[in-house]
Amino acid sequence: MTVKIDESGGDGGKRLTRALVLHPEIRGVGSARGPEGALAEAMALARALPGIELIDGQVVRLPRAHPGHLFGSGKVAELKARIETDEIDLVLVDGPVTPVQQRNLEREWSVKLLDRTGLILEIFADRARTREGVLQVELAALSYQRTRLVRAWTHLERQRGGLGFVGGPGETQIEADRRAIDTQMVRLKRQLEKVAKTRELHRAARRKVPFPVVALVGYTNAGKSTLFNRMTGAEVMAKDMLFATLDPTMRAVELPGGLEVILSDTVGFISDLPTQLVAAFRATLEEVLEADLIVHVRDISHPETEAQAQDVETILAELGVAQDVPKIEVWNKVDLLAPDDALLTVAARREGVFAVSALTGAGLNDVFTAITAALDDERHSAVLELAYDQGRARAWLFAEGLVENEVPGDTGSQLTVLWTARQRRRFETLIAEGQDEVE
Repeated sequence: MTVKIDESGGDGGKRLTRALVLHPEIRGVGSARGPEGALAEAMALARALPGIELIDGQVVRLPRAHPGHLFGSGKVAELKARIETDEIDLVLVDGPVTPVQQRNLEREWSVKLLDRTGLILEIFADRARTREGVLQVELAALSYQRTRLVRAWTHLERQRGGLGFVGGPGETQIEADRRAIDTQMVRLKRQLEKVAKTRELHRAARRKVPFPVVALVGYTNAGKSTLFNRMTGAEVMAKDMLFATLDPTMRAVELPGGLEVILSDTVGFISDLPTQLVAAFRATLEEVLEADLIVHVRDISHPETEAQAQDVETILAELGVAQDVPKIEVWNKVDLLAPDDALLTVAARREGVFAVSALTGAGLNDVFTAITAALDDERHSAVLELAYDQGRARAWLFAEGLVENEVPGDTGSQLTVLWTARQRRRFETLIAEGQDEVE
């Protein structure tokens, strides 16, 4: 599913695909980032795609989006001249491109074109390693492909590379392609259901071990995997590249103070994530929903760090992460800042914020201390009513040492417990899952 490398070099050797990135800046369409920052991120995405030689990037300012070509006729001609001069093979448009626009631009420029969704799908397809990750990528790609077939079946007159688009003139062929895609999607969903059940068994097994879960979250390339490796001694792929990590990784870790936790490294977040990927990759973020502590890792050296942090907070809210789940912020990559940078002063004065370098290990002892403190939090009293057939739930509370008093009744027991917010969430999660008995 990756972009094909052109092997037609004059010397008979392989030649990298020469790519140009275009960021359409449409008047009146607001964004949290400036056009230059958005272009820089799109170019970083392009560099993450294998087989690519990134030639350049350009912000293209438009009064409005042209329905047939996205760009106006004058701009299309101007870009065509540049594409021919620079011998461009692939144009990456940082934004949505309709099937009609894609067809017309590919014909006009005689190049292959990918929009933002197609580009991210290509990267994910190249990076996914676990069974679940591979299945999710395939499902997301089929969902994207099917949408384009439905919207523009009369316009698909040739097969495109990369994502393996199918098509041809005539409704009969498109309908056959659509049915084939639907069949594949059903098969993939069934396989994913089996994988999800296996993951749930693993989570149920972890619940029996009284270790809190600490989830590392953050914008892509913030340094989560480097921090994970530093804390666990693992060898998770960690590169200065967007989406270096796509599959969830978990390790048991004993912190310097003796507290044992399960540390989870998650897929990086990104602005304007394609809707197909939001749905398909939700399962990879399930560990965040069950986390007892969220560590938000930020690349504090990035010029768009505030906008990136807001994107992360927005996605966490959309995922349904509870408001009472404790969070700390780790401002990573301070080794890239000047010693007198004002951000270091801000971090020192702000509660719950820690300036570190995952690369060198500077400042991590303070993070370990904060994690321990956050998970050893204040206890609160509560009264629970348990029916007599919930004996194992009662046993779980006693095994955790939470019960202060018990008063038997006609149909069950009234228990007074003293627990932390983390213990309460564990109990409520297990009960909410429909289990009459807490295992």
